[in-house]
Amino acid sequence: MAYYVYMLTDNDNNVLYTGVTNQIERRISEHRSELYTGFTKRYHLHKLVYVEEWNSIEQAIKREKQLKGWSRAKKNALIATVNPKWKEYLPWET
Repeated sequence: MAYYVYMLTDNDNNVLYTGVTNQIERRISEHRSELYTGFTKRYHLHKLVYVEEWNSIEQAIKREKQLKGWSRAKKNALIATVNPKWKEYLPWET
């Protein structure tokens, strides 16, 4: 089974959210539909800009915690390495 660490932002790339899931398509759909009260709903974070795939939930959670501890500048630089224009990324549609 694959596990995913992902980053969402708003349309203006002002706010970042880092999360982990085992079903990336379902989870992003939940964020976009704003089903649950919380950070992503409050800031309308719907644009997926970064995804990493991991083989175990332990690895994915470890990476999520690492990324959450990074500065915004370091996260921006990471995203820019694979998505320099911060375009919407939908890995299940490629």
